Amino acid sequence: MKSEECKIPKTLGELYIVATPIGNLEDITLRAIRILQEVDIIAAEDTRHTLKLLNHLEITKPMISYHRHNEEVKTDELIQKLLEGKNIALVSDAGTPIISDPGGEVVKVALESGIKVEPIPGPCAAITALIASGIDAKEFTFLGFLPLNKKNRKEKLRQIEKQETTTILYEAPHKLMQTLEELSKITQNRKIVLARELTKIHEEYQTGTAQELKNRIQEPKGEYVIIIEKNEKSEEQEQKEELNNKTLEEHYRYYEQKGLDKKEIIKQIAKDRNVNKNQIYQKFI
Repeated sequence: MKSEECKIPKTLGELYIVATPIGNLEDITLRAIRILQEVDIIAAEDTRHTLKLLNHLEITKPMISYHRHNEEVKTDELIQKLLEGKNIALVSDAGTPIISDPGGEVVKVALESGIKVEPIPGPCAAITALIASGIDAKEFTFLGFLPLNKKNRKEKLRQIEKQETTTILYEAPHKLMQTLEELSKITQNRKIVLARELTKIHEEYQTGTAQELKNRIQEPKGEYVIIIEKNEKSEEQEQKEELNNKTLEEHYRYYEQKGLDKKEIIKQIAKDRNVNKNQIYQKFI
């Protein structure tokens, strides 16, 4: 009887999501350096840009170009190499990959294929700008770049207008003035901070309303992080929301205790809830 051949399963490679400096080359972790030294391949958004970092770190590795325009094709190639046991580091031009950068697709497919995905944390422009902006950082909403599609863009701007948390955007220099013009129409006197050249020699923060910043900036340079102060509710708005969360009976008793008569109460409830007063009247006949 022939002995059965023992089949040893092939070890899968690992995909590392490696954050790299957003400007100052000293802003890279020891772990990130070790991973870049140890992996078999580096998947880079721009191989020329990443080569400068690797030269600085004295690391020589094979690179594969992986950007928005080839993401679909290159994802299959990277997954195949991972299935063959190759370890791959995914890097973007600067900062943390996937945050408004390519990479989400290969992570998704890798996880579906049973491949381990390991994040190597480090710099992120949005967080770097936020912590030095002076704007509330307890809660925030990151929207990345505003959509180019007019309809989708209007929806995002409406979201920013009502946003009750700090909002963070990214913007290219050639679109900055248009974006500030649009923001000036919806943010009124809310404070906005523009951050650019983060961690570099000419790092700069400018603070003001959208209109003030638009008037002040002559020639936008470099990519910007835009930090927008949250929409503070007025005392009247907060009270109105509190009342509208009550039942109609509780809402009625609130005004009754204030000495209003039935007609006045029904009129005020209808105003609070933005409905026809006849609808409220029917409830209290």
